[in-house]
Amino acid sequence: MSKPRSSGRASSGAAQSVWLRRPPTPRNEPPLSRERITGAAIALLDEEGMERLTMRHLAERLGVGATTLYWHIDTKDDVIDLAIDAIFAEAPLPDGDTGSWQENVVALLSGCRAMLLRHPWSAALPLRRRPSIGPNFLTWLEFLQATLARAGLEGRQVQAACWVLYNHVQGSTASQSSLRWSGAERTAAQEQLRMRQEQYPTLVEYEYVLDDAWDENFELGLKYVLDGLQAQIAASR
Repeated sequence: MSKPRSSGRASSGAAQSVWLRRPPTPRNEPPLSRERITGAAIALLDEEGMERLTMRHLAERLGVGATTLYWHIDTKDDVIDLAIDAIFAEAPLPDGDTGSWQENVVALLSGCRAMLLRHPWSAALPLRRRPSIGPNFLTWLEFLQATLARAGLEGRQVQAACWVLYNHVQGSTASQSSLRWSGAERTAAQEQLRMRQEQYPTLVEYEYVLDDAWDENFELGLKYVLDGLQAQIAASR
């Protein structure tokens, strides 16, 4: 038996993203809305992780049948799109009228990092098979790109700088959220490196597997990127 189709699906098949389809017309069933579905999905993801997110499990959490859920949301990918956009509302935007452009970028990315760490499932997600185009994410990205443009970057420089910065915060949080090594495992791995010091002298010296200074590494790495961008701006002028 095929699943019911949402009435909001574009007949041409061109509008694949949930953000490009009209919400379905309400029916006489238990009240559901995108907001309620999204809230339940985020709670499920926070508590049980991405591997436990299925349309059936989400419907159970909402107290409805899977058929009812499918009337409002077409696919699991749509649920993820909605959840990602909703948590970006938690990432505060700095006051763009105060502070330097570097300070604004640091505040923006630090707030985003804190938000992603509160929702570990999200940090492990790249932009997947399609870009995020929900309103909260677009507002966040608009602030970042506008800040870079005001700083003096132009054309392709804005896009390249934007994705270097976004990938820095995404990569940092993905690594921190997904790492599952215990202290004992770290120590044992570092000892193995020491036993092969001639092959890995630098990894031994800087204690590669023992490093867990997540905050410091993120902040210092961000400083390196911003210093490089400032040098590029100065050279262009």
